[in-house]
Amino acid sequence: MKLKVLVIAFILVATASVVFAANYGTKKRMPRPEEFGNVVINNYSEKNNIAPVVFKHWIHRAKYTCRVCHVDLGFAMEVGGSDIREEDNKKGLYCGSCHNGKEAFAATSRDKLVTEVKNCDRCHSYGKDIKNQKDFNETLKNFPPARFGNRVDWLKAEEKGLIKLKDEVEGISIKRQSIAPPKDFDIKSTILGMPDIIFSHKIHAEINGCELCHPEVFGAKKGATKYNMQDIFAGKFCGACHAKVAFPFYDCQLCHLKEVY
Repeated sequence: MKLKVLVIAFILVATASVVFAANYGTKKRMPRPEEFGNVVINNYSEKNNIAPVVFKHWIHRAKYTCRVCHVDLGFAMEVGGSDIREEDNKKGLYCGSCHNGKEAFAATSRDKLVTEVKNCDRCHSYGKDIKNQKDFNETLKNFPPARFGNRVDWLKAEEKGLIKLKDEVEGISIKRQSIAPPKDFDIKSTILGMPDIIFSHKIHAEINGCELCHPEVFGAKKGATKYNMQDIFAGKFCGACHAKVAFPFYDCQLCHLKEVY
């Protein structure tokens, strides 16, 4: 009798688990700090029997502003949206804008013995046990900590002079006249008890410039673009960066700053 009850209980739990998964999805593993922001580029790699590229945002964001890649170099904000081909890189476009042996390592280089060295695996590393030349933990061990994402407070790291971001690539970027960023403003929370958002144009403009957000992601006029947290969770608006590369949604109070009275 006890065995029969246990079997029935097991079936009910299993059925409930299947229904829950069907209705609410499955729980995903939170990415490790060194994995957060990694992007797999696979438009054509596997079709040509080559391992896909694993692009590590943390390495690049420690050197360049987001605007350099997503405005000047023309990388799309969606994975695979740039439709990059190896021929493009060889012509000095996209990755080839920097990976030319001058700004960064090229696809082929020469070692001290003046022998040709293929650097393919340094980018086409998906599924391979490739040791990075820059170790994540060693490189960032003295950086100010954060609770989520890469577990690094990148803004404080820049304030402390641990990183100095380049905002242009020679021969590609154009000189821009600096403008005074608009003042911070509140975004009203529609959830009872949730603090309002204080949005800082200054912080975002220093990293992204104006062009990354306006007018494609947000409109040019304040209040004209309507969105909610469901849109953001779906990867739109603020979600175009946050949870993908910028700090994730778990840190609610980093945006919802205004005290509730």
